[in-house]
Amino acid sequence: MLKIIRERIRQGHRTGKFPKEEPILSERFRGLPNFAPQLCPAGCRVCQDACPTAAIRTEGCQPSLDLGRCLFCGDCASACPHGALSLSRDYRLASRTRDGLLTGETEFQLATALDAKMTSLFGRSLKLRQVSAGGCNACEADVNVLGTLVFDLGRFGIQFVASPRHADGMLITGPVTENMKSALLDTYAAIPEPKLVIATGACAISGGPFAGSPEVNNGIGDLLPVDLYIPGCPPHPYTILDGLLRLLGRRGKEQAGI
Repeated sequence: MLKIIRERIRQGHRTGKFPKEEPILSERFRGLPNFAPQLCPAGCRVCQDACPTAAIRTEGCQPSLDLGRCLFCGDCASACPHGALSLSRDYRLASRTRDGLLTGETEFQLATALDAKMTSLFGRSLKLRQVSAGGCNACEADVNVLGTLVFDLGRFGIQFVASPRHADGMLITGPVTENMKSALLDTYAAIPEPKLVIATGACAISGGPFAGSPEVNNGIGDLLPVDLYIPGCPPHPYTILDGLLRLLGRRGKEQAGI
């Protein structure tokens, strides 16, 4: 017992200080894309042709990007001969609307908080039922990581529950395969009103690399009303956590130097 106590003292406090302090991310982390349209010559389609999910559109000399389709693979930045595209280390990617994930001519719209009534209901205690609607388990793995001591999701009053009848909403991953479509809708129906829907990952938002397949629904699409979109393939745990806290009105003061 004494050895265990000594070891715990030696290890110290392992839970991250987010959101009071910005997270330390790997140098290889790929975050919010940056455009430099002044470097992009008219008619150039190199980045658009390199994108595997048609997330990039070039009109004139102003490229636009759909973060809901983006896999953050970096192929566009690698292919661009003019240095007009790069991936930043900004992990803040969640948005309240599908259109908010479109970048280019307009500024990227970070997620805002729920209205006052919904915030009063869920702001301090949010129970979510996670549904893998045909995902590859990458998004699911990063969602599970939030329960570890580094992130400690429970300290924010957010928990994942086993039964939809105990949930305030659902967090969905995967492209919604035909085999999971009815199960997804049944789960949604079992959650009492009012309820939230969170689309996590490119597959849940747009179908990701599986978009266009007859076996998937290209994400949630028009099946359910979505309250929060969290892009990525998969989204980093801090991206997910940041989005959840913004939805609950517990995050919003931006810090420079990201």
